Amino acid sequence: MAVVALLNIGHNARVQAMSIFKGMGSDLLVCSIQPPQGNYTNPPPAVTILNATLLHQTLPNIVSAAPIISMNMDVRLKAHTLNISVVGTNAELARVLDLDLSMGRFVSRFDAHNTYAVLGAKVQSEWRSAGISANVGDWVQVGDYLFEIIGVLKKKGSTPLVPVSPDEAIFLPVESMQRIVPNPQISAVVARHPDSRTLDSEALHLQQWLSTQFPGFDVNVQIPHQLIDGMAQQSRMFSWLLSGLGGISLLVGGIGVMNVMVMNISERRREIGVRMALGARPKDIARLFLLEAVVLATAGAFAGATLGLTASWIFVHYSGWQSFTLSAISLPLGIGSAIVTGLFFGLSPAINASRMSPIKALLDE
Repeated sequence: MAVVALLNIGHNARVQAMSIFKGMGSDLLVCSIQPPQGNYTNPPPAVTILNATLLHQTLPNIVSAAPIISMNMDVRLKAHTLNISVVGTNAELARVLDLDLSMGRFVSRFDAHNTYAVLGAKVQSEWRSAGISANVGDWVQVGDYLFEIIGVLKKKGSTPLVPVSPDEAIFLPVESMQRIVPNPQISAVVARHPDSRTLDSEALHLQQWLSTQFPGFDVNVQIPHQLIDGMAQQSRMFSWLLSGLGGISLLVGGIGVMNVMVMNISERRREIGVRMALGARPKDIARLFLLEAVVLATAGAFAGATLGLTASWIFVHYSGWQSFTLSAISLPLGIGSAIVTGLFFGLSPAINASRMSPIKALLDE
């Protein structure tokens, strides 16, 4: 039971963790763009626009790319103010992050000179919890400008490597950021490259191209699949840890089998003597008790496997994880190891029974 339950819980924990990290996009390239450290006297000029057309011409394998200018600001709607993340970006961000809308539309390439805004799901819910409707057509004040709400995103969840949380931000056309701050600086570029086999080489090409577009800045590219590989390795270590705990349970169970067989032999000494007196050989006695130990362990193994599957399913169900998936190795390993354990720990009592003197056994009270 312990082996099957722990292996299945570890397997489902690994599946859940991997699905979360893969959900952030294993084909994403996240480029951070920062001014060089220590250069405070002569900083490089700010770059506010990303030439997406030139990027696609130079790197045709990049299917979509979006700049990110992010800052926390007070945003007012109908006399209620929230301090939230204001993000300047372009139309391709929706494709890069797989954003879906609950109403309206996302910013487009034709909105460069318009004051439009798209709300994250949590931003809308916070205003609604304050009794203020935030729908398409309403106007929000960002800085000294009014922006018309043209869309509201569905709940997406946070993506660890992406520097903004779509649910907790308000999105503007990247050109509109110049209305709010004098010299907005692009701090990151997120891109999507569908071919995971060439993701590393494409990341290097993207870094080189961005270095030419952002002279004087430090450009670093992070690849989520490297993080996913590390998570997979840690998950395997976690599964082995749970297997070790199950092995300890097997050891305790094996000692229990041995104790049961020792008590069984001590209570059946006269029976052993009678069998020997009637012609039973020592190996027959050993085979009898060893078979009993195997039967005991086998019955317990199958019963424990059933209970272990039930326990792991209940754990996964009430943990709110995704649907339960069976670990292929749990049943063979759990049942097989339990039977082997019963055989191993039943061997010593069986040998002791076979070495018993028939006369002493018959005289036993």
